[in-house]
Amino acid sequence: MQSCTVGDKVLFYHSCCKPPGVVGLATVCREAYPDYTCWDAKHSAYDPKSTEAKPRWTMVDIQFVRKLKRLISLDELKQHKDGALKDLALFKTSRLSVQPVSADEYDFIVGLENVTEGEKKVNGDEK
Repeated sequence: MQSCTVGDKVLFYHSCCKPPGVVGLATVCREAYPDYTCWDAKHSAYDPKSTEAKPRWTMVDIQFVRKLKRLISLDELKQHKDGALKDLALFKTSRLSVQPVSADEYDFIVGLENVTEGEKKVNGDEK
């Protein structure tokens, strides 16, 4: 996976709620650095195989941009699985905390926030 760089756009996704989905936008404001929480035996992210010399986990800092006008649910995203979002990493490796999203996928997903109940967005075109 490519690493995040400062300025990269971020889709903020809630995964531990019903329904899961994209709720906001952010940008990367600090590149990846070792996740120090995994070295603390009292922390829930503790990983005894990770050391300061050989960190197994990294984190990035992000900066809030804005909330979306509405939640774009996982079910709604899946409606575009055979079209504009056919290569979306979320459909292939849903357990990763950070996943790559192409510029086209990002634009398509953000564009969904303006699609109203009666409209459908199909393969990038509003119908």
